[in-house]
Amino acid sequence: MSTLLRAIEFLGLSLWLGSDVFLSFVVAPGAFGTLASRDQAGAMVGYALNAMHMGGIVCGLVVLLARLIRTKTFASLATPAAVCVALMIALTVISQFTVSAKMAALRVQMGSIQVTPADSPLLAEFSRLHAASVSLESGVLLAGIAAVYLMVRELALRPS
Repeated sequence: MSTLLRAIEFLGLSLWLGSDVFLSFVVAPGAFGTLASRDQAGAMVGYALNAMHMGGIVCGLVVLLARLIRTKTFASLATPAAVCVALMIALTVISQFTVSAKMAALRVQMGSIQVTPADSPLLAEFSRLHAASVSLESGVLLAGIAAVYLMVRELALRPS
């Protein structure tokens, strides 16, 4: 049972990291490179980002729950790997429910990002939020890589 739970931990984290990498390096550039307008591309990426965020939050909670069941102690949630996963969840929640929500509201106000004048304060705020979104996603990715490393290290350091 312990091996299955540990596998669920690694699987949850791997799915989350894989989706983050795929969205960042395949979906977003592909949408902006192939769709007819920046508005269409933004809508596509926004949709995918929302799905990835919700899936990531679920994956993170599953990772922490599997860890808790496997170790049978709340102290396991204070280990460096678990703290990294909790940080990933927190950054994702902030991105989804604060930054992305504000960006969506600005999109509605502007009507079209593509035709909004470059000197528009709405566009400037959207650009600022986009930079914050990228930073948050980068933080999720880095915390996830650290979590994988720390989980592997836990396996290597465990007594035989």
